[in-house]
Amino acid sequence: MAAPRLTVVGSINLDLVARAERLPRPGETVSGARFSRVPGGKGANQAVAAARLGAEVSLVGCVGRDELAADALAGLREARVEERWLVKDAPTGIALITVDAAGETTIVVAPGANAELRPEDLVLDRADAVLCQQEIPAETVARAAELAPRFFFLNAAPARDGAPEAELTIVNRLELEALGERPGLVCLTLGAKGAVLLEDGQEVARAQPPAVDAVDGTGAGDAFTACLVVSLLEGRSREEGLRRACAAGALAASRFGAQTSLPTAEEVDVLL
Repeated sequence: MAAPRLTVVGSINLDLVARAERLPRPGETVSGARFSRVPGGKGANQAVAAARLGAEVSLVGCVGRDELAADALAGLREARVEERWLVKDAPTGIALITVDAAGETTIVVAPGANAELRPEDLVLDRADAVLCQQEIPAETVARAAELAPRFFFLNAAPARDGAPEAELTIVNRLELEALGERPGLVCLTLGAKGAVLLEDGQEVARAQPPAVDAVDGTGAGDAFTACLVVSLLEGRSREEGLRRACAAGALAASRFGAQTSLPTAEEVDVLL
């Protein structure tokens, strides 16, 4: 079976990560943390994850003309994602991430060049499917949906009002509340409780993740999203795709970092 071809339209960040015993309360300083720089951004994470899972992947996104860009792109290049990103006169996007000993996180994103990805930047004629998230301008997401040659998938994160229709929309509870009622296929993620597939509001599949020791949840949702999309493009059933996606998310949560945690298809097979 030929590998599915996927174009991801989304964000490219450099994650600045502090790992501490616990998350600070408002106004509090927690010392003794360990610092790391890790490639990230929902678009880049999902592109790398899909490539590791066996898809042929290209990424349309933006970085800046600064010293952070090379580090932000390192994971994409290592995964052999096709280089279709642009360089803008804006800082490379960053995410400030705090991770506690139980793997819980707080994340603040400064989008920088990601906010400069414009509808006119998109050329999407060489893919079976297009996958978007919402760390780029809303009008660019809408244009990607219009240009998608066959299938358009949307991870509607972070939450905001309104989003184009998609063959599959992947959301958590907060994101689903922001979108409201939505036709078609929706995947509702439930964290440690797994995920549910809904079609026109009715449950059609449900899966739970395998038990793992949580280390860092930063890339878990991106691993889940990429695995579900790739599984469906490979022609797997909805039930199998959901099980695989839960396993991929669990594997990512059991490791440190965003792109550094993303599993391969073989690792998902072994866990299942």
